[in-house]
Amino acid sequence: MPKSIARSKTRKAVAKRFKITGTGKVLRSHAGRRHLMSTKSAKTKRQLAKSALVHETDMQRIKANLPFA
Repeated sequence: MPKSIARSKTRKAVAKRFKITGTGKVLRSHAGRRHLMSTKSAKTKRQLAKSALVHETDMQRIKANLPFA
């Protein structure tokens, strides 16, 4: 039997942290929202809740670990 071509697996740690949009951009969550929330203002907490885009220099690295996304 011929050898099958090795396929790349999804890195589950990356899949839990990032999401690919329909246009191919990569979304991430903000840091600083796990604890010590009482010292942060309501505006800061509201802005941290929104997702942010990953910088374009890191996109290819993340997409390489998410081959089926």
